[in-house]
Amino acid sequence: MIAASSTGLLTTAMAAGMLLVLAIVVAALLSAAQARLPKNDNQLIDAIDALLPQTQCAQCGYPGCRPYAEAVATGAAIDLCPPGGPATLTALQDLLGEHATTQLPEPVELLAVIDESRCIGCALCIPPCPVDAILGTNKYMHTVLAQHCTGCELCVAPCPVDCIDMVEVRTDHASSSAKA
Repeated sequence: MIAASSTGLLTTAMAAGMLLVLAIVVAALLSAAQARLPKNDNQLIDAIDALLPQTQCAQCGYPGCRPYAEAVATGAAIDLCPPGGPATLTALQDLLGEHATTQLPEPVELLAVIDESRCIGCALCIPPCPVDAILGTNKYMHTVLAQHCTGCELCVAPCPVDCIDMVEVRTDHASSSAKA
């Protein structure tokens, strides 16, 4: 009888020891995962925002990069940023430890170009431009400051005479990184 109870006690002790080891391993894994993420929500939002391209184009469905970063920090999809393309998606996956269900194509760099002969100076294209890349005033021709244009296309829809075209910018890698 004593041998049976000591065997049961030994089995219970081994089970408790295994649970303790398992708990320590899980705690270590959680600690390592937590160390990869910023310490609070604002730091996480800042880290996500820093990875986004800052075009403020609203193609993700949010009014700018910061609101999208806030949404991602609270669980929104990480694959909604076409201007960021695969590089941004990969960076977000690495930061958050998530995997997107879709892949984004390489972004095409666009530039708004105003056909100045058709521009009527209505100034409707100026307010939607998130980076103030359009120069002009009411009843005068407008132009786009190419070095500031992010290619977001937000100026195209408000133009009543369709004088704004989006053209693909053909650059080599050195000059495209210099623009950013």
